[in-house]
Amino acid sequence: MRRYYVDNIRWVTVVIVVIYHVLYMYNAEGILGGLGKITDLSVQYYDIFMYLVYPWFMPVLFIAAGMSSRYFLDGHSDREFVKSRTRKLLVPSTIGLIAFQFIQGYVSLSLGGAFAELAAAGVPGPVIFLIMLASGSGVLWFIHLLWIYSMLLVFFRKIEKGRLLKLGAGTPLWLILLIFIPVWGAGQLLNTPIVSVYRFGLYFAFFFLGYYVFSNDEVMDKLKRCAPALIAAGVVLCVAFSVRYFIIGGGMNYADVPVNRGLLYAAAAYFGALAMLAGMARYGDFRNDLTAWMSRKSFGLYVFHYLGISSVALLIAKPGLIPAPAAYALSLAAGFVFGYGLYAVISRIPYYRWAVLGIREEKKDVQG
Repeated sequence: MRRYYVDNIRWVTVVIVVIYHVLYMYNAEGILGGLGKITDLSVQYYDIFMYLVYPWFMPVLFIAAGMSSRYFLDGHSDREFVKSRTRKLLVPSTIGLIAFQFIQGYVSLSLGGAFAELAAAGVPGPVIFLIMLASGSGVLWFIHLLWIYSMLLVFFRKIEKGRLLKLGAGTPLWLILLIFIPVWGAGQLLNTPIVSVYRFGLYFAFFFLGYYVFSNDEVMDKLKRCAPALIAAGVVLCVAFSVRYFIIGGGMNYADVPVNRGLLYAAAAYFGALAMLAGMARYGDFRNDLTAWMSRKSFGLYVFHYLGISSVALLIAKPGLIPAPAAYALSLAAGFVFGYGLYAVISRIPYYRWAVLGIREEKKDVQG
């Protein structure tokens, strides 16, 4: 039985990620990685959207990935799982860098003027090229971590032999609510010092919760019954986080220390993800032509959208060729056009469809 709400969680969240990245590209809070502020506004109040969604949108994608891994492994061997995940995750995030994603690296370095700075510092050309190649990872950090977690999952399954799944199925509601405390603890572990998105401990917790706890129908039945309360809790905590760090804190960096190590961040991340999970399980467990199309294209949208947004920023917004509102609108449109357009093209090109998207010749409608 396919859980359509898991598919809907993925594509809806990816759409939110696209919107987030447009605001992130031109944020006025000094959060590095994009072009930065292009308006004359003293305060960009709409930037609060980033604070509302950032804590939870990647956690819920890792939860969905953990759940999908369970559904796949219910009908496939560990060897098939390793082969599938290596093709779909490791190949695009390694070979795909050389085959295509180096373009994203070029655009990203050009946005910040890094090429000139590196050359002025005497960095050799081949080293600059390797830096550009690494910078092309961009949004692929998600599938880097997902492949690592998938390999660890195979190892854990051999040790626990299904016992943890049985325990997870019996998780009471009160314990589900308290899990955010160990999630907060996991968020203190294995955080990379420079590239702050690589939070190995935090996202490991969400992925394994997805596999061992939330993939169980017994647990999801409990969440569905409590969906309105969980949605309310998630909204309240995300609003509280936004008020604390955007309004009161004056736009503190939500993506780095000390904010992303705090208890409020962990609560917003966990209960925001629970709100999406429970809400979609109760109200979004359906399939129609639109949701089926969006589900099929969501991976391509995720992989390619940022190239569209950053290209507009580099070629049009940075030189000031159009007014700021038009730059925002064009960046948003480019995110979807590049996402869907490049996916449509590259998914039809032999070798590139495998190297960049991990697509094999025959397709099967297997959740995962």
